Amino acid sequence: MPVATAKKEIPHLSSTTLWVMTITTGLVVANLYYNQPLLVEISHTFNVTSAKAGQVSVLTQIGYAAGMFFFIPLADMFKRKKLMLIDFAFVVLSLLLAAIAPNIHILLIASLFIGASSMIPQLLIPMAAHLADPAERGKKIGFVMSGLLIGILLSRTFSGLVAAHFGWRSMFYIAAALMVTMWTLVYFLLPEIEPDYKGSYKNLMLSMVHLIRDEPKLRLAALRGALCFACFSAFWSTLTFLLKQNFNLGSDIAGLFGLVGAFGALAVGAMGRLSDKMDPYHLSTFTLALVIISFVVFAFSGHSVAGLIIGVILMDMGVQATHISNQAIIFATNPGARNRVNTIYMVTYFIGGALGTFAATQLWYVYQWSGVCILGIAVSAIAFAAHLFNRKKIQNKATVVQS
Repeated sequence: MPVATAKKEIPHLSSTTLWVMTITTGLVVANLYYNQPLLVEISHTFNVTSAKAGQVSVLTQIGYAAGMFFFIPLADMFKRKKLMLIDFAFVVLSLLLAAIAPNIHILLIASLFIGASSMIPQLLIPMAAHLADPAERGKKIGFVMSGLLIGILLSRTFSGLVAAHFGWRSMFYIAAALMVTMWTLVYFLLPEIEPDYKGSYKNLMLSMVHLIRDEPKLRLAALRGALCFACFSAFWSTLTFLLKQNFNLGSDIAGLFGLVGAFGALAVGAMGRLSDKMDPYHLSTFTLALVIISFVVFAFSGHSVAGLIIGVILMDMGVQATHISNQAIIFATNPGARNRVNTIYMVTYFIGGALGTFAATQLWYVYQWSGVCILGIAVSAIAFAAHLFNRKKIQNKATVVQS
């Protein structure tokens, strides 16, 4: 058997490498969210209901969860850069299939593949941790994570503007071109990392079952994350329908709400610094309460753009800050299995998002905005209750690991 070469193969994490990783993370994760401001136009193009169009977002998120579950653990067995380069080809083909889709069924299939092949950020974030100097690990990971958050927020803005001026299909062509560009940058500028794991893929996957069984904090964090992301996805997947129905506004305005979320993102940075000084239980209590409050605000803002803006800021702050808290918990549970722990958490997270999108688009079709808001209040309240009932498990965590 070949001898592991990990110790002599760790390159220096240069500024150029860090920027390539951050930009790649932002642009690839954006593929998951381009479709949300486009749902009204998609429903008109194919003459389908809003609920059917909403399945585009649902299948994208399901695909992402499936891709992470089956693909990300391979990074412990094979060279990460090679995996990314192969995966980029599938991303490009999936985006092109979406762009030329002749009917809603082909678009749904393409959306599933877009999600399944866009998990590269979940390879890059652990890679940044691996390459970084231990004294700067948190800082470097945080920098790459900023690319992830910016990609999530601005993807809707960019997509909405492109669709308003050039049509929704143009967005997928542009996204494919961006992926080809990033393939080139990764090929020439990203270093390779030799794998450490020497076991079989079967044993690697089975080990995640043991992690779920043996780590109650991981189960709790995954539940909270899934419920919060369900609320987040429920709002964003139906916002475009609300703006069209109540304000007669198009995809460009729906996309601009992504910029509003940037205010919440700024607050998240402060929350992350507070997590080092403040009891994590009380901090999470506050951030989860923000999610509930945001949907109460939404419930009274069906005809108020100002109210929607306030709600978006509160919701984004609450969801993203809770996500940071959850990651701090899971990465402290088993440092030797962080890739697999992250896989479990993120798969659950996006399953929650997919279910939130599905439920919201179905409720919109029957109960309109009131149904979406009741869903958000109910699901965020469940997350809050689970948090309160597991106080001892959270407060027993003495060390916060930045992610």
